[in-house]
Amino acid sequence: MEVEELSESVNGARKAEDCIICDQPKLDGIHLYTSFICTDCEREMVRTEAEEPKYDYFVRKLKSVKTPPLYS
Repeated sequence: MEVEELSESVNGARKAEDCIICDQPKLDGIHLYTSFICTDCEREMVRTEAEEPKYDYFVRKLKSVKTPPLYS
């Protein structure tokens, strides 16, 4: 496993990450603490007005990001 991950980073291949908003694997986006938000969702969140029903959906999804998990 470790060798495979290393060879991917050396070859320049990127691994898709699951977006916390749409739950789809995507390559491009931003990291917020330990969470990933894809570029498409980021763009949609910025364009969404607070009065739209979709806004509440984004707020619920983003609440899981407010505190990074603690590992003991």
